[in-house]
Amino acid sequence: MDFKYNIVGFDLPHTDSHDRLRRILTAALPNQNNYAPSLQLNYWDAEFFNLHQVKIFQQSNINEQFAILELANRSLLEESYFIEKAGVSYMAKMVLLAETVEERMLYGLFTADESTHLHQISHFLPEIEVTSTDDPFLRLLSEVVESADKTVLLFVLQVVLEGWGLSHYRRLGKECRYPVLAELFSSFLQSESRHHGTGTILFNQIPVSTFSQTTIIDVLAQFLFMVQVGPQSLLAAVEQVKGHLTRSQKIQVLEELNTETHSGTRLQILRSLMGGKSAQSILQSLEERGAFQPLPAHQCV
Repeated sequence: MDFKYNIVGFDLPHTDSHDRLRRILTAALPNQNNYAPSLQLNYWDAEFFNLHQVKIFQQSNINEQFAILELANRSLLEESYFIEKAGVSYMAKMVLLAETVEERMLYGLFTADESTHLHQISHFLPEIEVTSTDDPFLRLLSEVVESADKTVLLFVLQVVLEGWGLSHYRRLGKECRYPVLAELFSSFLQSESRHHGTGTILFNQIPVSTFSQTTIIDVLAQFLFMVQVGPQSLLAAVEQVKGHLTRSQKIQVLEELNTETHSGTRLQILRSLMGGKSAQSILQSLEERGAFQPLPAHQCV
């Protein structure tokens, strides 16, 4: 899928650091704290990822362990970067879809929130130059942002994903070893809570058509499957550093990462976000598909 010219804007480049527009932007952004990154990228340690339980990681030398951790850390930061980048586009789109003055004003403020978050996260990925991505989650996110169905947008992006983001960012902030970045993620929580709460209120005020419901179920089934199969990005980081892994080795790594517990916890959080009265049929349909059941390691590779 070519992201060029799409609303999500994953391929939008950054201007040169000396560009006059950037200077105006910097002056306009709030919270001009010094978000200087540390010299090392490993803001979250092996225990955060459960890598300390993985034998192939334990048996690796210091340089290999560092490289695996660096890939795992960068994956987390890149995901946050792209989520906030999509958030700017999404909130701007919702300004145009607003049906009251107050709703339009709120989404204007939310666009500013996401712009601020994107600016702050960018400091920790100063060399990022990504014009497209094959990551299945980001691809799915892009497709949803492009949707013309406001019901789908509200439920998938604000009720579910913004709700999930609250839990995710809270954990990233709590367990980050670098105080500046820990404080940054914690600072996102108040605005993310407003985004989630607004989406929930608006979704509960509108009737859900059969078509919208079917689309929501299809999108969330895809997303939940990505959670069901466990920490694939960690597995990819190990393989990138250690070289090709056989299927049995991959299964062992996932088992040692405790993939069923890892996925199960996240699936239950996501299930709880779909518990509102207006979403009961959506929740029931996903449960009937087994979408909230984590998969054992041998079914994840």
